[in-house]
This record gives sequence, structure tokens and C-alpha cells, in this order.
Amino acid sequence: MQISELAQRTSVSVHALRHYERLGLLTPRRRANGYRDYPVALQREVVFIAMSRQLGFTLPQIAPRLAAYRAGTLRIGAMVDDLRERALALDQQIADLQAQKQRVLEHAAWLSAQQAAARRAKARATGAKESEKEKAKASWPRVRPAPASAPTVAAAPALPQPAPRSPRPPRKAS
Repeated sequence: MQISELAQRTSVSVHALRHYERLGLLTPRRRANGYRDYPVALQREVVFIAMSRQLGFTLPQIAPRLAAYRAGTLRIGAMVDDLRERALALDQQIADLQAQKQRVLEHAAWLSAQQAAARRAKARATGAKESEKEKAKASWPRVRPAPASAPTVAAAPALPQPAPRSPRPPRKAS
């Protein structure tokens, strides 16, 4: 089958299939006209690669598993072990992201406290309280104030209309 048919059957893009071929994961036959010819058996390998990618495995991690899959030596127990390792790696990534999120929130709180302290110091230095407008301007996120409504103007008296023009005489042909 051609690459477009394989892509349609497996829901893997033509671009990805060519990439897998460049990396040596897929080796289609070549027809006399130079087109790639993908045997039906290759469809299962593409699905194996796609499912492994969806589970978060990288292509270099997939390559030895695919070789074992082709050779018939890939065992369910080994696959389960690999998936459990992947789950542990995901747990670690989640923990790292949660720690990073906590640091971000702490830094945001610290910056807010610094900003508030600077405002208080400025207010003490000037001896005046901030006006409501300055308080609204300093708060975050800033939202543009609604435009002021246009003042109403009393109707002006009607201006006299100019007299209608007389029609021009026709041009002379030269």
C-alpha cells in the first residue's frame, strides 16, 4: 500500500511516517517507479510506534522495543515494567512541576509585598494618601476605564442653505 493509505489506516501523518523511515524504524520496499510500498504487516508496527509515542516514550526508547516486537521477543511482563517506569517518571515530573508552581506563587506574593511596601513608603514620603484614581491605576490587572460620555450640545439654529446653482452650458466640440 502507498504511504497515504497507511497514514489513513493508522491515523499517523505522512510526515511522521517519513520521519520514522529516516530514523530506521520503518523500512518500506521501493517499487520500480520509486514509490514506497508498505506491506500490510507494517501497519501493526506503525500502530505500535504511535501508541508508544502517546504513552510518552521517545523514538530512541521505542527503537529497541520495536526490534523486540518484530522478533517476537517482546514480553508482556517487560512491557508492564516499562509502563510502570514511565508512570514513575511522570509522577516525578508532576512533583517537579508542582514544586516549580509553588516557587512561582511564592515569588509572585513576594513581588506583591515589595510593591505594596514601596507604595506605602512613597505615601509616607509625600505625606499624602493616594487618590482613588492612583489606587485604581496601580492595581493589577489594569483595565482601561470606560470612555467618558460626550457632552451634550444644544441644537444650533439652522444655517441658511446656499442657492441652487444654475446648470452649466454644454461644452463646444473642438
